[in-house]
Amino acid sequence: MAEKKASTKKKAGKTSLVIVESPAKAKTIEKYLGPGYTVKASMGHLIDLPKSRLAIDVEHGFTPEYITVRGRAKLLKELQRDAKKVDEVLLASDNDREGESIAWHLKNAFDGKTKAPIKRIVFNEITPQAITEAVKHPSDIDEAKVNAQKARRVLDRLVGYNLSPLLWKKVKNGLSAGRVQSVALRLICEREKEVENFIPDEYWSLDADFVKGKSKFTAQLVQYDDKKIDLPSEKSVQEIIEEIGKTSCTVADIKATEKTVRPKPPFTTSKLQQVAANRLGFTSRKTMQIAQQLYEGVNIGSSRVGLITYMRTDSVRISQTAIKDVRDWLTKNYPGELPEQPIEYTVGKKAQDAHEGIRPTYVSYTPDSVKEYLTRDQHRLYSIIWERFVSSQMNNAKTRTTSVDIRAGKALFRVSASKVVDKGFYKVIKTLSSKEDATGSLPSLKVGEEITAEKFYPEQHFTQGPARFTDASIVKTLEEKGIGRPSTYAPIISVLLDRYYVTRSNKQLVPTQLGRMINDILVESFPEVVNENFTAEIENELDEVEENKIQWAKMLEDFFFPFRDKVENVMATHESFKGMMDEVTDKICEKCGKPMVKKLGRFGFFLACSGFPECHNTRSIPLARCPRPGCNGEIVARKTKGRGKEFYGCTNYPQCDFISHYKPVDVYCPKCGQFLVEKYDKKHGTYKACINPDCDYLHSGDDATLVASDLMEGVVED
Repeated sequence: MAEKKASTKKKAGKTSLVIVESPAKAKTIEKYLGPGYTVKASMGHLIDLPKSRLAIDVEHGFTPEYITVRGRAKLLKELQRDAKKVDEVLLASDNDREGESIAWHLKNAFDGKTKAPIKRIVFNEITPQAITEAVKHPSDIDEAKVNAQKARRVLDRLVGYNLSPLLWKKVKNGLSAGRVQSVALRLICEREKEVENFIPDEYWSLDADFVKGKSKFTAQLVQYDDKKIDLPSEKSVQEIIEEIGKTSCTVADIKATEKTVRPKPPFTTSKLQQVAANRLGFTSRKTMQIAQQLYEGVNIGSSRVGLITYMRTDSVRISQTAIKDVRDWLTKNYPGELPEQPIEYTVGKKAQDAHEGIRPTYVSYTPDSVKEYLTRDQHRLYSIIWERFVSSQMNNAKTRTTSVDIRAGKALFRVSASKVVDKGFYKVIKTLSSKEDATGSLPSLKVGEEITAEKFYPEQHFTQGPARFTDASIVKTLEEKGIGRPSTYAPIISVLLDRYYVTRSNKQLVPTQLGRMINDILVESFPEVVNENFTAEIENELDEVEENKIQWAKMLEDFFFPFRDKVENVMATHESFKGMMDEVTDKICEKCGKPMVKKLGRFGFFLACSGFPECHNTRSIPLARCPRPGCNGEIVARKTKGRGKEFYGCTNYPQCDFISHYKPVDVYCPKCGQFLVEKYDKKHGTYKACINPDCDYLHSGDDATLVASDLMEGVVED
């Protein structure tokens, strides 16, 4: 499966400089191009707005003042020198707004420095064929796409450089706020309030073992007295069990239904991030980093191969060449699962459709055939991309579900068993086809025959509140609400984590106290800016700029001047949060004897000596008192030395070795007086429980609910 070099016939002696964004991509493309081509990397943006000042002339058409990025002047000069030595320059940065902007800046930097014509080339995949076609058909830079990037960059700069000083004055120096990230933070904070305010309701379910001859199966109570079951207490369940025990059980109905399961379309960026998070446990950032590696090229034997197409896309469109490739492969390997005609998938209304969906560049590079050349994570991600694409052009699968209703007096029990009767596209999805085809099995039954109820299983449950956002669910929400674009989903999450506005707990996104404070200020003072509808409308306007439907400067003018007036008003009138941060506490510094002061730092609140700078003593804020008998210490947050994982221990360590991996909350158990901790498991969601292992108290929301000790013992803890 060795790659062929691109057939790029050149006039004798003609030389070309190709500039891409990354060294990995340059290395791959250089192997495809013949003599006369030099491929260099710009390492992303070489020219951008300065970091130290606004650099936007808001009074004269929002003209940006670009400079050479600090530390990149040497590289830019090297590229300018290289451009002087060749007959043509081909700008091959990524085929999106950022890539178009990089190419535009490079062209401007090269003008007057070289006599060579400067052209733009784009491609969706790094293969010899794609590179050949791109080089054969160079074009001019898309000015409208550049303007869309310029509008976004300037808009984000205007918002950030006006909101950040407000946060410095009202909260803490060094903070920052972003246009899109602030909306995502608001969503996360609002979900957290829903989680905290949720009060669980108790309910019960009832299963029963039924016996026919030597066969046994379990069914669930679904109706009682021809009504949907409502079992609020153990007493209500026991009453039904007592009644059923006195009646005969009869097979009331048997239904068999078949369901057609259609294959899913190739991945978009957001869907890839969601599936990688749910199936592989990848963060959005990790998914995009690995996808970038697969796109830019990996060494497969003696060849360097770009294994997937461009990974930033909101389209599911597939090229005719790729359709032919996958249908030829299916003809050889799964001829019985090849539809008569190729399957076409509808592109969403909001999709820009600039790229294809994410797919393997060559279907012949199966996951098994390239496994030895990839890292474990590269192989896992490539596998789901390959499987998703190939399965998208295969026949439907079919399942058959048999449901049996069992009548026992006024009670109706139901049991179902499903079986895949036609695997169809499941044949190439190993993660699915490796599982058992059937979910449960049933003995041969007939309507009207009597069976025996052998044993009953009443089980207590509590309703689950809304789940905190994960990487997968926040990306899905952002996409559904039209917030951001494929290239921004992962950076949005990363920025919130890097700024410590949000942390991860059990793969869930939890706002910090700092994040909540910032969100409160922004929501109260700028509800129209951190509004999801406004942010989605901005994305639509940026699309219109790219389509040459509106002027980018006019778009900014409509937004900025009212926004600036609002910032100035809030700056003058809004109450500051700083007073509550330098609050003197009753804690005494153990080093100098002066009072400790509550301060807000990079990672939340902490205690610092009021004698600073003479005394540099700091310590964590106590979260609870130590539960160990006879210990007068307090529980504070600590971090492990290796991975920096947070845990909670006593201030009297090493005399007291109490440790908890669950965060204490400011609520104490009314049964035993010890503090509660926050726990999470997939079955019960987020809940608060007593730290005392001998206490079965559980609390959620404003009220408390007692739960059976078996619930606590059955928790699956991470």
